[in-house]
Amino acid sequence: MKFHNVRTYKSSEKLARNDQLAWKIAEVAADPVALEPAVIEMIGNRIIDNAAVAAASVARRPVASARAQAVAHPLAPGATIFGLPHRQRVSPEWAAWANGVAVRELDFHDTFLAADYSHPGDNIPPILAVAQHCGLDGAALLRGLATGYEIQVDLVKGICLHEHKIDHIAHLGPSAAAGIGTLLKLPTETIYQAVQQALHVTTTTRQSRKGEISSWKAYAPAFAGKMAIEAVDRVMRGENAPSPAWEGEDGFIAYLLSGPKADYTVPLPERGEPKRAILDTYTKEHSAEYQSQALIDLARRMGPKIGDLSKVESIVIHTSHHTHYVIGTGANDPQKMDPKASRETLDHSIMYIFAVALEDGGWHHQHSYAPERANRPETIALWHKISTIEDPKWTERYHTHDPKQKAFGGRVVVTLKGGSTISDELALADAHPLGARPFVRAHYIRKFEQLAEGVVHTAEQKRFLRLVERLPELTAQDIASLNFYVDAERLQDNAARGIFDWSAK
Repeated sequence: MKFHNVRTYKSSEKLARNDQLAWKIAEVAADPVALEPAVIEMIGNRIIDNAAVAAASVARRPVASARAQAVAHPLAPGATIFGLPHRQRVSPEWAAWANGVAVRELDFHDTFLAADYSHPGDNIPPILAVAQHCGLDGAALLRGLATGYEIQVDLVKGICLHEHKIDHIAHLGPSAAAGIGTLLKLPTETIYQAVQQALHVTTTTRQSRKGEISSWKAYAPAFAGKMAIEAVDRVMRGENAPSPAWEGEDGFIAYLLSGPKADYTVPLPERGEPKRAILDTYTKEHSAEYQSQALIDLARRMGPKIGDLSKVESIVIHTSHHTHYVIGTGANDPQKMDPKASRETLDHSIMYIFAVALEDGGWHHQHSYAPERANRPETIALWHKISTIEDPKWTERYHTHDPKQKAFGGRVVVTLKGGSTISDELALADAHPLGARPFVRAHYIRKFEQLAEGVVHTAEQKRFLRLVERLPELTAQDIASLNFYVDAERLQDNAARGIFDWSAK
């Protein structure tokens, strides 16, 4: 890897194109390096993972709403939408929108955490949609997805957005644009302009993940994917972007991040170096914020040791700065302690999550969030006894670049009535690559089969999985059906009508 210094330049300094971050990203995207077998295998895993989560969320209201918007934009050849017949095609940016919401709705797919946060699997819907619309094969799709993952992970390693309350989709727009550039074998100049346009139009605030969290949390990454496709399309037609987008005097770093005097260091592969960043990422076994994954596993382990939960006086979770301030009591969000809070808010409350995981001995993507589950009196009582504090040791492990020391968990101290304590700690989720039970292809398939049960016919599940197993050899026709179909009655497509289907009223 080569480490690139990124800072603000005055307009009078005339920063050369080949010294700009967007150009360096474009060079990586345009570099036709071969993919390693482990990367190909993991891309297949993540396509399965995305489909698993989409199957579980396909009938939920936000997904149905996004699907209804997309269906109002038919186009041939077009791209497919999770749940709909493969012959039903829509414009690729709208397919990316609908599928992106389906993938993100349950907060249940892959993750990468470093200087910032990300869900790199959000790159798959826009890149796949363009591959389907443009008639590209499995080899092209693999190259595009390897780039999407590489650029997003590298940006997340180098540039922190959340400290400035900028949402993480500001890294996703550029990575998806770069991946589409690789997919289409576009020249460096075109990718350079598209990456900058995508950054410019996908910079939003983190209010989408604060306070009363709404369904926009699922829509935000889908929006970034949609904008990336549109950015590439505009640039292919000859339009350009605000440049330099990151380093400009009035640009991203100067006025939205750490200011004109700030320096960032972004790692990117050297010319000819394989794109391997997907191997640094990890998926979720549980449908909740990633920092809760290890703590759910720890609750599962601690429950039998505690026994009668009514005897608990207090529970303190010693954890990282991020966990404490984003999903813990350090956020100072009263909604995180409210039984009437939305699913999206409960997903960002480690106090609620740990309480339910203790009581149930695990976590379920639907039942654990049900209103009747959140409103149990004994759950509320336990929930309100839980607090978090930042422990510098866990913060240091969260931010370290050493993969063997990096951790996302914490230490839990349970104080029982009478004063005795029970404590335990867990650094990594069981499913993490360095965890007790790392996910491999069999686990991804099992997750898909479990979440698709009762939603996707068994024969359709097997057809989809067979395609993924042959990913490098898939033809354009195969890629066109790299999705799954669901019986219409299971989709519950009764979403309220909007502007796009106004004439149908």
